[in-house]
Amino acid sequence: MDAKPWRERVRGEDELVEQLQLLVSESAKRRAEALREGVDELGSVAEVARDLGKSWNAVYNALKKQETKKRPPGGTGGATTE
Repeated sequence: MDAKPWRERVRGEDELVEQLQLLVSESAKRRAEALREGVDELGSVAEVARDLGKSWNAVYNALKKQETKKRPPGGTGGATTE
């Protein structure tokens, strides 16, 4: 058996971790989109959570996390205080 050197194995695993993180991020975006559709249909985060058997906080935080990623840096949306 011809084993790869440890540095090569570490690089390969690092690449795999990056790929998996990208997949998780994309999945979280799609999940938040589906949750938003659920809120539109059922009327509230609490109703979506109840329907899915999840906590209100889990649904709210999933939506909030994706919303904060959409905002520009500073969180003001380009508004100024002048």
